[in-house]
Amino acid sequence: MTLEECRNDFERSAKRSLSMPIAGAFYWLVIAVISTQAQDNIGLLALLFGSGTIFPIALLVSKITREEVFSSKNPLAKLMGLSVLMVNLLWALHIPLFLYAPEFLSLSLGIGLGLHWIVYSWIIQHPLGLIHALLRTVLVLSVWLLFPDSRLTAVSFSVVLVYGLSIWQMLNRTIPDHKLNPQSVASGSTV
Repeated sequence: MTLEECRNDFERSAKRSLSMPIAGAFYWLVIAVISTQAQDNIGLLALLFGSGTIFPIALLVSKITREEVFSSKNPLAKLMGLSVLMVNLLWALHIPLFLYAPEFLSLSLGIGLGLHWIVYSWIIQHPLGLIHALLRTVLVLSVWLLFPDSRLTAVSFSVVLVYGLSIWQMLNRTIPDHKLNPQSVASGSTV
């Protein structure tokens, strides 16, 4: 397949790629609620261990959206999977932060778990992933600095806000018919 064919195939199989962002937004919303109801150490433990729920939740959501979360056939889907692996390698940083400087954990996870959006943006050739990663980084750092007494809550709500914007962009992004329906090119129909 050419790069363009791989991108078209990615768009077809991933649909609008909503399952992971919905799962991520749900996870961060739960963390935000927990952080308002529990002691800081409980919120940080939920933050640390709860992130493992994002993928299983995304798999459940993908049953509704009928998207393939990860495809083993498409090289760009494999690239997306590798970028998620890259993000997960940051656990070598998150765990020591939790143990030795827990006040930095919400900052590192808030930014770190969103870095793969840059690769997603390149794959779909749309700026929404760049907007997500950049806005998330700026907002997370800003609220982390501005609200030192409620960092986990502020970071969590800012990540949920960015997810909301991204999900809205994903739902409203125009995808040319030829990317979703290969027969439209063969039959000569245009968008």
